[in-house]
Amino acid sequence: MSEAPLVPASPFRCCLLVPTYDNPLTVGKVAAALAPHVETVIVVDDGSGPEGRRACEQLAADGLAVVHHRPRNGGKGAAVKTGFAVAREHGFTHVLQIDADGQHDLDAIPRFLERGRAEPSALVIGYPEYDDSAPPVRRIARKFTRFWVDLETGRGVVRDSMIGFRVYPLRLVEHLRVAGDRMDFDIEIAVRIAWSGAPVVNEPVRVRYLAEDEGGVSHFQMFWDNLRFSWLHSKLCTIKCTHWALERLGLRRRRLPP
Repeated sequence: MSEAPLVPASPFRCCLLVPTYDNPLTVGKVAAALAPHVETVIVVDDGSGPEGRRACEQLAADGLAVVHHRPRNGGKGAAVKTGFAVAREHGFTHVLQIDADGQHDLDAIPRFLERGRAEPSALVIGYPEYDDSAPPVRRIARKFTRFWVDLETGRGVVRDSMIGFRVYPLRLVEHLRVAGDRMDFDIEIAVRIAWSGAPVVNEPVRVRYLAEDEGGVSHFQMFWDNLRFSWLHSKLCTIKCTHWALERLGLRRRRLPP
């Protein structure tokens, strides 16, 4: 496999990208809070039901966001990939992707934009600072995932691969072969960016889990998403180990395939 070129320094023109699926109580609040920070907010509606769709349509009507409706639900990764394409069509060089669930501290936006502007070739990725609202099972799951990602990329290269708060350089991600279209996408793209040799900048962001009456909703599918994660880490670890063995035999260059 060929190596992906490192992304050269480039102008920084960033939009905000919000993928959403049935977040009627939070997507409007998130988009409205984002609008003052950039010229364009792109909302990708990933096949939401009537209430979620209406919330997105209201954002477009109010001029708060460019809204793209996907005809059916394809998953978080599919929505983000669609958002990348829409951002390119509008001439943006970077996207700051933020989840629509309202869990992240939006006061961190200026800091992330500044880091992205200072290091336009880098993935700027958040790592969560939880308050007491975080369920213990979520913390344990994050530690489990971090173990595997440390194995795949090196310890501490990506401090949290699942967070939905990150700045992507579009010239970098267009070179990547990311198969995942659902929640496995976030992990895979972070690992493959690290493999490409691009810089990874880890930035803290406060996270608060919302109660159901605040719009807190999880689309995590316990069986299927855990199965996807298991398959993904099996694949990535196999690639990493095979590359390591071939490198020792002098048959591979040092950088892993993106």
